Amino acid sequence: MTTTALAFPSPASAASLESYIRTVQRFPLLTAEEEHELATRFRQNDDLEAARTLVLSHLRLVVNIARGYLGYGLPHADLIQEGNIGLMKAVRRFDPERGVRLVSFAVHWIRAEIHDFILRNWRMVKVATTKAQRKLFFNLRSLKPGSETLSPGEVTAMAQHLNVKESDVVEMEMRLGGQDVALEGYSADGEEGYGPIDYLADPHDEPLALLENAQLGTLREKGLGKALTNLDPRSRRIIEARWLNEDGSATLHELAAEFGVSAERIRQIEQKALLQMKSVIRAAEGGA
Repeated sequence: MTTTALAFPSPASAASLESYIRTVQRFPLLTAEEEHELATRFRQNDDLEAARTLVLSHLRLVVNIARGYLGYGLPHADLIQEGNIGLMKAVRRFDPERGVRLVSFAVHWIRAEIHDFILRNWRMVKVATTKAQRKLFFNLRSLKPGSETLSPGEVTAMAQHLNVKESDVVEMEMRLGGQDVALEGYSADGEEGYGPIDYLADPHDEPLALLENAQLGTLREKGLGKALTNLDPRSRRIIEARWLNEDGSATLHELAAEFGVSAERIRQIEQKALLQMKSVIRAAEGGA
């Protein structure tokens, strides 16, 4: 399923964002029976028209979710576009036999795409690179009472609420409060300007560094293949679905339904498998 195949309206193609929002509001909502029928047609017969109808009926959901992320300074239309990608992914993965409405299933995918978009574009120097930092990034912005610096008491309360270290809260607040600096210089009165980019050197471009990185990449690739081979079939399936799926990672609940266990059990298997893989990869790199 691709955007061109579905050919539904987008904020970029509409005359204005307001026009787009009015358009998506006119698409009728589906009953549970209609949704089940359409999802079954798409899942069993690859019926793109059925998928298109499912997407159109939920575009208003994306608009509402995207509106909640306007505080990050990114255009509402861009947030909607990314959310629409998440919606299409949700439609493609939706199983009507699970007894869950598409609106509940799609929320995760829509928010995930918007989150990734914000983290890619909100600041040139990424403020959140790990899963824990991403969670803290979004929660801190929503929970922070205002633009003032957090007091020690507020830092403590927020750390307890989010179950993180106080130092993590302080560090993330400093990152969020940092000012953007233009890397490139600008011209004034016809004179050439200079910026920080003119003084930056990239040590990775040195021949020795390039060779070392290439060798390390080869070792890690071999180590990853060996680490996956050493896993049992269930653990390997979970790792591949959670970390190595180009179409988007599967959720703990999806895998729990697949294997007939709890989501917590899937998380435990995933953590154990990751530790096992790290040990194998570390041994492969050390033996080179």
